[in-house]
Amino acid sequence: MCNGHVSEATNWCLSGKVGAAPKDKKQGCLQEVYLSSMFEPDMKVLLVYPKTPDTFWNMRHALKFICKRATMPPLGLLTVAALLPKHWDLRLVDMNVGKLTEADLKWADYVFLSAMLIQKESAEEVIGWANKFGKPVVAGGPLFTTSPNLVNGRFCLVRGEAEEIISELVLDMELGQLKPEYRAAKFPDLKASPVPRWDLVKFNHYAAMPVQFSRGCPFNCEFCDIVVMFGRVPRVKTPQQVITELEVLRGYGWDGGVFLVDDNFIGNKRSTRQLLLELIEWRRRNNSKMTFMTEASINLADDPELCRLMVEAGFRKVFVGIETPAPESLEECGKFQNKSKNLEEAVHALQRCGLEVMGGFIVGFDSDPKDIFRRQFQFIQKTGIATAMVGLLTALPGTRLWNRLMAEGRIIAESTGNNTATVLNFIPKLGREFLVQGYASLMNALYEPKLYYQRVKVFLENYHPPRLNLTISWVDVWAFLKSIWVLGIRDKGRFHYWKLLFATLLRRPRIFPTAVELAIMGYHFRQIARNLRAAAMA
Repeated sequence: MCNGHVSEATNWCLSGKVGAAPKDKKQGCLQEVYLSSMFEPDMKVLLVYPKTPDTFWNMRHALKFICKRATMPPLGLLTVAALLPKHWDLRLVDMNVGKLTEADLKWADYVFLSAMLIQKESAEEVIGWANKFGKPVVAGGPLFTTSPNLVNGRFCLVRGEAEEIISELVLDMELGQLKPEYRAAKFPDLKASPVPRWDLVKFNHYAAMPVQFSRGCPFNCEFCDIVVMFGRVPRVKTPQQVITELEVLRGYGWDGGVFLVDDNFIGNKRSTRQLLLELIEWRRRNNSKMTFMTEASINLADDPELCRLMVEAGFRKVFVGIETPAPESLEECGKFQNKSKNLEEAVHALQRCGLEVMGGFIVGFDSDPKDIFRRQFQFIQKTGIATAMVGLLTALPGTRLWNRLMAEGRIIAESTGNNTATVLNFIPKLGREFLVQGYASLMNALYEPKLYYQRVKVFLENYHPPRLNLTISWVDVWAFLKSIWVLGIRDKGRFHYWKLLFATLLRRPRIFPTAVELAIMGYHFRQIARNLRAAAMA
């Protein structure tokens, strides 16, 4: 009847005491609802994930090489689905892999919607369509937690993490008495978080699977909204919870890449070490081919033992928020964990231990020097960060940056959530035109074929992954063959493509698949950079 994650009152109704007099009217209604659910049809809930626009992050141009439609399924909605009563009938529509149809909406009793700020336009379309068919919309996720005022349409607002809200929400849905808003009173203990409903997913549509170990980050960077949504004290699942989730994925036949979607995987180092030790044993016991990537702060490089454990556990990539090589800008935004580091050496240290560093960079700080674009370019080229995701500074709602700029009268628009567009929502000290033109030029320089392949070469020279018994799938073969056609024959950078591949085959053949993958990734980023250039010139 219920899945163990509803309220104590619900458990009371199912504990053999249903004949007892209820303590209050609501409890009496509750037992009637759950008794009647044995005889009435299941609640039909349609879970919808809106479309993500074409940006650096959706990898659309790279996904075509591996015949996938999206990078990952929506973990938030799959977790919410696992919290709902098991006897309910659920469907998932990820608009990044398929269309939302009229038939889907007509089938549903309720529509659950989760979205990020960048998905606002698509989310509004879903809400409008559901409103047209008279279907109640329950909306949550980052967009609705921080910026519900930006979204048009009628919806029930959920602010905060589902584990704290779901009991009351389920009861009110069964009673047909949804409140306008549900707000989490506190940050939940993740030990109560269930295994996501992977049975709702079509695995062949995705490049990787998401798993979460922790929420929250101990740092408080001025521009970041993570602490606004999840707090500064990292909360973690037990290692066994994570292992169980991986076992479930294995049971569905998944043995590919897994993204640990933590905002800072090493926010609680002690718990991270415990998890890594369990992962190492699990991989050894099952001979698993799963590999992992995650996000972490740069102080990971200070802990060689932790790096060694990550690599032994199967981690191959780590996204690091480097932001800027300008110390004054790091000081301004409160990124003190970076300011005290030799950032170049830290990146090389991670690469040498077997981790590919994907770097996040920002331009547009008040303290940025006039030569910031040149300095960013030189740093990225010198460190060999092939995947350099550079964005314009944006003031996200609720952040310390937003509050400061609002107090200074410098906020001129709401944030779109897309920091890789030529749009600023505040008045910059360096001037809008200077920043936009400089940013577009920087991105085009970084992903110009000759310079990009030079950067890949620098990375591969520093990169020392463990020896792996790699298995080559038909998807890998197809991606390589397509890269030959697109990058080796049609693309203007074909000479540099072949130069990279032949040099890698001759000198370090065991990392040849990495070279091919980075060539494909560069193609995606190059298309986005070209679009940025066109937008900047418009």
